Amino acid sequence: MAFEQITDVVAFHAEGPVWSSSWGGLRFVDMLAGDLLTLRSDGGVDRLATGSKIAAFVRPRTGGGYVVATERGLALADTATAAPREATTLWNSPAYRMNEGTADPWGYLYAGSMPYTRDATTRGTARLYRISPALEVSVVLDSVTTSNGIGFSPDRTRAYYIDTSTRAISVFEVDDAGNLHHRSDFHRVEGASPDGLTVDSEGSVWVALNRAGIIRVLDPSGQTVQEYQLPVTGTTAVTLGGKDGKDVFVTVSRENDDSRGAGALWWMDGPVAGQPTLPFAG
Repeated sequence: MAFEQITDVVAFHAEGPVWSSSWGGLRFVDMLAGDLLTLRSDGGVDRLATGSKIAAFVRPRTGGGYVVATERGLALADTATAAPREATTLWNSPAYRMNEGTADPWGYLYAGSMPYTRDATTRGTARLYRISPALEVSVVLDSVTTSNGIGFSPDRTRAYYIDTSTRAISVFEVDDAGNLHHRSDFHRVEGASPDGLTVDSEGSVWVALNRAGIIRVLDPSGQTVQEYQLPVTGTTAVTLGGKDGKDVFVTVSRENDDSRGAGALWWMDGPVAGQPTLPFAG
């Protein structure tokens, strides 16, 4: 099995791929352009502006449409193709922007921030938030630098999370209400930056290693069981989808990567299905 490029170069900072039949397949973001990108069946890509300078991630909504994380908040749309309307602001400081996030099995949304300038003065000053279906916002972690991938185990008892600055994937215990407890190291990364992740139907964690061009697969004990090397280094995120759930999609950024195929979408036929995409209940 090997990855192949399936689109033209369509983004500067491609991120956050997610599969949902509600919008016809795969959607991802051109994060620093503030646009949503949708993969068509003919391999073309449709672009939808959000009205924000940042589009950090997108998820389907339970009642239809989608939620998109904007520069400092969330915007909602009632259909898959409608432009979103700003729904809530999580903070006011222009020094921070939204980064990765996901919906959880309880219908809440997790959204993480990061500073525009990353140095000693901003280390540990960003946050990970949890947003209820009523758009009530709570802080889950208040000492984050670059909030990135987050995903849940199939049995809903574990959550995996990346603050890229730590060069580690953390694991939390999850209680019956979806609250995270007892954070510990799950897997440490050397020589690369752990970025977006997804958890497959068997409980293995797939993580994109940015600056290395690697997709690493970890079993539930945190041990590496497989690695896939791409011919580009700016791998930002990975997801599983398709009709059988086994299509592996990887987004690649052109930020810090000018190699051929950076800014395109990459694909391979994987060995195991992913979990169904969780919608936001708000």
